[in-house]
Amino acid sequence: MPATSSSSASSARDTARQRIAVAAITLPLLAVTACGYGSKAEDEGDKTSPVAQGKAIEGLSEVRIGYFANVTHGTALVGLGDGGLIQKELGGTKVKPQVFNAGPAEIEALNSGAIDIGWIGPSPSINGYTKSGGKSLRIISGSASGGVSLVVNPKKIKSLNDLEGKTIAAPQLGNTQDVALLNYLAEKGYKVDATSGKGDVNIARTDNKVTPIAFKNGDIDGAWVPEPTASKLVADGGKVLLDERELWDDGKFVITNIIVRQEFLEKHPKVVEAVLRGSVNTNAWINENPDEAKKAINSVLDKETGKPLPANVLDPAFKNVEFLDDPLASTLRDEARHAVKAGLLKDPLLDGIYDLGPLNKVLSAAGKPSVDDAGLGAK
Repeated sequence: MPATSSSSASSARDTARQRIAVAAITLPLLAVTACGYGSKAEDEGDKTSPVAQGKAIEGLSEVRIGYFANVTHGTALVGLGDGGLIQKELGGTKVKPQVFNAGPAEIEALNSGAIDIGWIGPSPSINGYTKSGGKSLRIISGSASGGVSLVVNPKKIKSLNDLEGKTIAAPQLGNTQDVALLNYLAEKGYKVDATSGKGDVNIARTDNKVTPIAFKNGDIDGAWVPEPTASKLVADGGKVLLDERELWDDGKFVITNIIVRQEFLEKHPKVVEAVLRGSVNTNAWINENPDEAKKAINSVLDKETGKPLPANVLDPAFKNVEFLDDPLASTLRDEARHAVKAGLLKDPLLDGIYDLGPLNKVLSAAGKPSVDDAGLGAK
């Protein structure tokens, strides 16, 4: 498809991008959260750290764990809080939580040794593992599937055939949703420069906290985003044009993994096992107690963002996410292929990215079936 081109259209897009940039600068919360490489995560310190009780595992006083304040990271939100099952399994080893806004910043923190374990999306995991030559991390569990949608302004976009010339937001260059959007557009025949985001359809890399503002201002025509941002846009008059689950076999694809520094895994395997045991128990509790789980997630989001989600956002956001232990490894391979097609990765390294031995040990002890690494496990 030929790209739409005129000086007035280009000027309008530039103005919209400038307004998005201004919004990103002026939004107060962004001053303390991580948005990309070189930015810092919010160190929650003692403000939200759960209470550690009992004996420290392997003599380790604390374990530093990263995650996002997203519904797709509900396992971490529920399991790491006061009374959470992850902290319960860790006993006297205290969880030190750190909140991130996007995967690249969390990978940077992991590589620098600032965190030990993290909940994160597949694309940053692949990118971080590849850039380190397979030395930075291991994926040790799944956590969630689904929870991503393309939401649009129905006055500007009526169908999937109306995307040409429009501006669609994604959270960050190279993040999981950005890769998915680039791949979808390419499969539909649109040409987009992966780095600049310019082309037949324009991609505006926009922090999830800024996206609802940009949507209300008309600076973007839609967004390919995770929950709860997708449901926030719907509450503001947006329409779900595509649920990403529709693009995957059985409607399942990995949206959140658990990763660990390889050095930490080698030195503290019992701590890692305790975190995984807590994660498995937390997922089971969430699935058995959905109403209570929603309240627990919202309580943590209130602490992290200063504002709880209203029911018309929380309910659909929670419903759109499936919490599970299976990392859905075959879908990670597909997402790596999508990143290559988009031009964001040249030769992704996947061999050895998983170590599911500790997880399968936990699952076996709980009477649950083991999970598969799709041939990508560490030898």
